[in-house]
Amino acid sequence: MSDTNNSEGDNKLRLKAPRRIVLKKTVEGGTIKQNFSHGRSKSVVVEVRRKKSFVNAAAEEEQKRKSASADGAGRDAKPPPKPKEAPKQHILEPLSPEERAKRLQAKREAEAQAKIEAEAAAKREAEAAEQAKIEAEETAKREAEAAEQAKIAAEEAAKIEAEETAKREAEEAAKREAEAANAKSEETVEAVSELQAEEEPAAQEPEVAQKPAAEEPAEEMRAEAPAAEEPEEEMRAEEPPRNMTKAQREDMARKKTEDLVSKRLAQLEELREQKRRDDLRQKEIAANATRERTDDEGGRSGGRRKKGKRGGDDSEDRTIRMKGGKRGRRDKRSSEQMMPTAPIVREVIIPETITVGELANRMAVKSSEVIKNLFSQGMMVTINQTLDQDTATLLVEEMGHKPKAVSEAAAIEEELGAVVDTEETLMERPPIITVMGHVDHGKTSLLDAIRSTDVTSREHGGITQHIGAYQVTLESGKKITFLDTPGHAAFTAMRARGAHITDIVVLVVAADDGVMPQTIEAISHAKSAGAPIVVAVNKMDKPEANPDRVMQQLTEYELVPEDWGGDTIFCKLSAKSGDGVAELEEMLLLQAEILNLRANPDNERTRGVIVEANLDRGRGAVATCLIENGTLRVGDICVVGHEWGRVRGLTNDKGDQVSEALPAMPVEIIGLSGVPLAGDELVVVPDERRAREIADFRVRATKEKEQAKMAPAKLDDIFDQISQGEVTEVKVVIKADVQGSVEAVADALTKIKHDEVAVKVIHTGVGGINESDVMLAVASEAIVLGFNVRADAKGRDLAKREGVDMRFYNVIYDLVDDITQALEGQLAPKVEEKVLGHAQVREVFRISKVGNVAGCLVTDGIIQKDAFARLLRDNVVIYEGPLSALKRFKDDVKEVREGMECGISLEKYNDIKNDDVIEVYIQKEIKQTISAQ
Repeated sequence: MSDTNNSEGDNKLRLKAPRRIVLKKTVEGGTIKQNFSHGRSKSVVVEVRRKKSFVNAAAEEEQKRKSASADGAGRDAKPPPKPKEAPKQHILEPLSPEERAKRLQAKREAEAQAKIEAEAAAKREAEAAEQAKIEAEETAKREAEAAEQAKIAAEEAAKIEAEETAKREAEEAAKREAEAANAKSEETVEAVSELQAEEEPAAQEPEVAQKPAAEEPAEEMRAEAPAAEEPEEEMRAEEPPRNMTKAQREDMARKKTEDLVSKRLAQLEELREQKRRDDLRQKEIAANATRERTDDEGGRSGGRRKKGKRGGDDSEDRTIRMKGGKRGRRDKRSSEQMMPTAPIVREVIIPETITVGELANRMAVKSSEVIKNLFSQGMMVTINQTLDQDTATLLVEEMGHKPKAVSEAAAIEEELGAVVDTEETLMERPPIITVMGHVDHGKTSLLDAIRSTDVTSREHGGITQHIGAYQVTLESGKKITFLDTPGHAAFTAMRARGAHITDIVVLVVAADDGVMPQTIEAISHAKSAGAPIVVAVNKMDKPEANPDRVMQQLTEYELVPEDWGGDTIFCKLSAKSGDGVAELEEMLLLQAEILNLRANPDNERTRGVIVEANLDRGRGAVATCLIENGTLRVGDICVVGHEWGRVRGLTNDKGDQVSEALPAMPVEIIGLSGVPLAGDELVVVPDERRAREIADFRVRATKEKEQAKMAPAKLDDIFDQISQGEVTEVKVVIKADVQGSVEAVADALTKIKHDEVAVKVIHTGVGGINESDVMLAVASEAIVLGFNVRADAKGRDLAKREGVDMRFYNVIYDLVDDITQALEGQLAPKVEEKVLGHAQVREVFRISKVGNVAGCLVTDGIIQKDAFARLLRDNVVIYEGPLSALKRFKDDVKEVREGMECGISLEKYNDIKNDDVIEVYIQKEIKQTISAQ
């Protein structure tokens, strides 16, 4: 079929090239390169498949005919009209210089921006490449370390396994040798000569038998040495796939290392267990061999006695052993096996305190060795001496044992630890606010203005000497707990206690006095406790009030007012008139709301802090407690420091009896076994027996610690005491109304220090002065000091009979001043020397009935007749004493001034030479004073 035979209606599809079939390459071949991480690449062959093209032959012929007819008609027709001329195009005008400059500037800025972006991109790429390089190095380093660690573990395991194998083979060989020796010894009992003949070859058998046994472990070690390198080969063989990320590769390497290390540790543990079993087996074999040998020798000696050979003489056995027979060698080898080969290292458990004898028993050494070791360190101890934990630990380490310190106190503290509360159980509680400041700045007066009471009038001397705890209900219905701390310098411990149990500190500063020493101390306590500070500038009603000066002074201690751009709240008020007190209350409630103070009243482990404690004649031990968390109820069993008890009564700050105390509520507790220390923590425990055990342990631990501190006398301390001489001590017995006052008085007296005198407190207590206190003072020649307490009738009578000095005080600085004056009265006056002048000897005259008289020239100062003189020869003092005479020409004079000549004679001394120097001085006695530090 041809193209000419196709009709117009023939619409069959035909190939583009009819009558000829041409095979052309329809696939175009090519390669592309694939890039992977770590610089790896791969070439991949790709194919591009082209589609076949088909042409409709009939449609093509029809198109050709139409185009041919169109060409003929075009030749007969008129030419088409000319198109209209296009309008003239707009001619571009040249740019102005300003426009050209703007465009150039824009072009330069674009180029500069492009350059900056290119540099930034290059920098980022460089940083990314550097980071990738560092990460790759770190990964390689970790893999190398893991491989090295695995290799070391494998080598160690192989070494231990080889040693164990060698030891096991040697033990088996020794066992076989022992069995063979026993069998042969039974056959050769009848004749001693035959026994000697058979022992010679038998003695060589162990050496021959042990050589292969010793060589076998070496062969095994050489054979197992390549096995230690298997983990490293396994790690190299199991490389991670190339398409894994870096993090996946690191995780995989870490897991492999951990698995390998755990596997090797398990092998080591198994080898150690096998070694332990082998040691036990060896000891059993040695014991059995010794027992069989003893029975065998006993039977042979009995048989010889029955046969009548040599009677009961055992000289032959001794001869055999001396000749090195098999039996003698076996005895020697057995005794060597039973001897210890290394010192025994014991684990010594050391409590907080331990005696020397008990420590020696735990180390299994003689007490004399421990005492000798301590004496070599300069500590003189006895067998019953108590050592502290640190000293005992160092001693145990020095003697080659392993110490293990234990603390029963830590276990008790963990048992009494706080119970964690959940968010659902927490409820809002009142804030605890401590009022602090310098003495007489109006702290208690401010609390009186808030509580509408008058506490100041009841304080001795107008100053607070106890911590007062109060709870105030404001007009809004919200409650605030206040702690009033004393401001006197002696009550530092009380202020520190108040700051550490508070939520907010109100710093009271008098507007007329400004910042004082106790103000600075209160700031330090508040900052150490981490409590926010609200400054109350008091006494604004006074004419000399200057609040700006107060704010300027407080900025030096990082308390910047809010008006000056800081964050410290300042309230200007007057406690006397009540102005500004309401504003202070609003600020305190706002600060408490910011702190979000919450507690759990239903917490089973109720906790509190003892603010103050005293001994009441009718009620016994009374403690003021501030509840921190939980609810304290009547009947609860609690532990407070060294004391314990069942709560028999609760009294609030208004004197009313209550059945329970909620968080942040101050109450007085009665029912304790003794007077606790201020600052002790109260914890409720489930039963009475456990409370008694905890309290007894604390008392015992405190006594042991005190004995351990004062126990070992050191040679250096003894020599220091000998060189310093004796120090005069004033001994005192202190009794006060509350525990906090006892601490304050004792602390104030111990701060009175001098090189020659000191205060020694031999006893302190809470309550009135009784007969036993006076008896103690009589025995120790002490002074009895009473602070806010008095003595009973028996105590007064005994003190009057024995002549004991009893003094009573209500204000603490009066007590400190009196004791300071008493100490100063025992100090000898200090002699001070003042040089008046110098005179040089020009000529020495001999006068009968007087002696030698020095003719001198006063070189500096003055020479007085009633002064003392030193005779200096070549700057060496050869005489020291008074002047006997001072003359000017022939007249006696009282003094001679500089540049004048005079005659000087010394009392009972005539060895005066030319060019000697006479130094004249006077002595003044100055009374020594003591200042509290």
